[in-house]
Amino acid sequence: MSLLATATPTTSSHFSAPLLPFHMPRRNLTAQVHRIRRSRLVTVVASVPDPAAGPVEYTPWLIAGLGNPGNKYYGTRHNVGFEMVDRIAGEEGITMNTIQSKSLLGIGSIGDVPVLVVKPQSYMNYSGEAIGPLAAYYQVPLRHILLIYDDMSLPNGVLRLQKKGGHGRHNGLQNVIENLDGRREFPRLSIGIGNPPGKMDPRAFLLQKFSSEERVQVDAALEQGMDAVRTLVLKGFSGSTERFNLVQKYKFHRV
Repeated sequence: MSLLATATPTTSSHFSAPLLPFHMPRRNLTAQVHRIRRSRLVTVVASVPDPAAGPVEYTPWLIAGLGNPGNKYYGTRHNVGFEMVDRIAGEEGITMNTIQSKSLLGIGSIGDVPVLVVKPQSYMNYSGEAIGPLAAYYQVPLRHILLIYDDMSLPNGVLRLQKKGGHGRHNGLQNVIENLDGRREFPRLSIGIGNPPGKMDPRAFLLQKFSSEERVQVDAALEQGMDAVRTLVLKGFSGSTERFNLVQKYKFHRV
């Protein structure tokens, strides 16, 4: 029997239904969650509130990094999504100490916006079995589910932020889409890890650790990704997103 708690299963009607109030978990509440609930309500449909609309209310974000649990996978290319979530939790002072729906998660905030930071423990190819039920349980709308994952189609250390998209043959991302009723209209931050050299098996490449030079590029990307996540959560998608992607695309080009 699994020691991981199971959240309420997702249903096909969840993502088409009106946004309901954001309820914190019934069990395993942390003191930080209690402070968030006492300090503000969290029910409306946008991160950026209208100052003239009365009491400030926010829609929560679910920020999930994809990876594999266990020390043997720590620092591998396939686990950069986990690293990004660890960076977010560390810089925002969020303690990840709750096990729910096959996930390790923490509840806190970025600025005044409540966030759940999540690392699925169901292994990469079954990430959706964790994220789908969490999104349903916390009633997070699709547009506020940010998925962070590795991308072999991008050069190492290059980031790309998108409002929506397909799975690009990424098994973890594909499983998430399947567990969100086939919906693809959720944001994603992909972190480039480059292509395997020569005829190297892509699976072996994904489970390798970065070279020292690659590690420097990835660490810089994580820092830039932190800024991108903060901007997205606090301001939403805007012209700055296009500029961010353009800068990322050409940041290693030398003239």
